[in-house]
Amino acid sequence: MPVHPKGEAVAPAEESGTAALKARAPKARRRVRASALVAATAAAVLALTACGGGSEAKSADGKVELRFSWWGSDKRAQVTQAAIAAFEAENPNIKIKPEYGDWSGYWDKLATQVAANDAPDIIQMDEKYITEYSTRGALLDLSKYQIDTSKLDKAALEAGQGEDGLTGIAAGINAATILANPAVFEAAGVAIPDDKTWTWEDFERVAAEITAKSPKGTYGAAAYGTDEASLGVWLRQNGKSLYTEDGKLGFEPSDIAQWWGFLKELSEKKAVPSASEVVEAEAAPLDQSGLATGKNGLAFWWSNQLPALEKAAGGELQIMRFPSKTGKAEDSKLWYKASQFWSASSRTKHPEETAKFINFLANDVKAGEALLADRGVYPNSEVREAIAPKLAKADVKVVSFIDAIKDELGEAPAAPPKGAGAIQEIIKRYTSEVLFNRLSTEEAGKKAVDEMKSAIS
Repeated sequence: MPVHPKGEAVAPAEESGTAALKARAPKARRRVRASALVAATAAAVLALTACGGGSEAKSADGKVELRFSWWGSDKRAQVTQAAIAAFEAENPNIKIKPEYGDWSGYWDKLATQVAANDAPDIIQMDEKYITEYSTRGALLDLSKYQIDTSKLDKAALEAGQGEDGLTGIAAGINAATILANPAVFEAAGVAIPDDKTWTWEDFERVAAEITAKSPKGTYGAAAYGTDEASLGVWLRQNGKSLYTEDGKLGFEPSDIAQWWGFLKELSEKKAVPSASEVVEAEAAPLDQSGLATGKNGLAFWWSNQLPALEKAAGGELQIMRFPSKTGKAEDSKLWYKASQFWSASSRTKHPEETAKFINFLANDVKAGEALLADRGVYPNSEVREAIAPKLAKADVKVVSFIDAIKDELGEAPAAPPKGAGAIQEIIKRYTSEVLFNRLSTEEAGKKAVDEMKSAIS
């Protein structure tokens, strides 16, 4: 299930086919060891953070250069540089130097920069890592500077607030969703269910029916199990949580075992692809995903990924709430997630100018007109309203969905603790073990929870 924590639908190219699938388990272990090494390195280099770093001091003519780093697609680079140009036009004494790349190398580079006291002034930050960087003193407390937060959605604002202050301003908000491809439903002669009333039993029935009535290789739904989002929704619907406020796991091995148990049931009824097909799909880029290619009727994605998926699919998709246990929309227990944050290095030599730029990104209509909905729905309600006429049809659909679920949301989940960056890889690996019948759901639950506890301890 390609719901990515970064809200960025970019999957690395990996080998596929039978040979690759057989070799995947040892490769996965190597990746986990590598991920653990990266995490350990990041922790060590963050601990070494000292004075210095950031951009150069003001030049003799009073001009300042700020470095701004982010990850994302070419489109994101274009719209972000348009926002930079709009800011520089109004602030000729402040020059913004862009530094960007893809997700895969972003965090290694940032950890190295922080270790060398050479962190960018403005940093696009992710929910999975903001606590790690904040607690080690690497991020600036933005509440001490002139940044207007009065028009920001409450949930989005609170997402960047922690014991170390306001270390992130939400760049966008989104929600975990299920997207439907109407063309697949129509071809199978199956009606799209009402997402305000459907249950997990409805999901299973509808997905199995689509598979049965579709050509070989087309399935009613993509499998879940490659991220924290679907697990988080499942846990919340069952009175548990992914994390607790004190930075621990909020569930037991039996909880995640039940989650995998339902996935196994879906697999046995052919409502989702086979284990080997799930692994192969995981490596596919967005435009080759089952939803985009018409091979899946339903799939799990973040709301802000809808526009790119519609473009890839060449037709409209429908955005839906998660099913619930009761068939009541408010029991879906969705929440607003900060897709990314605007953060700042605590070592910047120009905190006032850095805060001024972040304030522009968060609150200025000109920034909104450039960025539109690339990073999710704009958290500033006034900017959101002002840019609405400029949004593409797909973006309007996302905004409408975000607004529609506002009164149904559950409590905001606890922020991911230090070490949470390793959790997704653990979930993915044990999902594979379960689907290939190498471990029972109970065995996988115990092993996965032990590894997760170790990762965040």
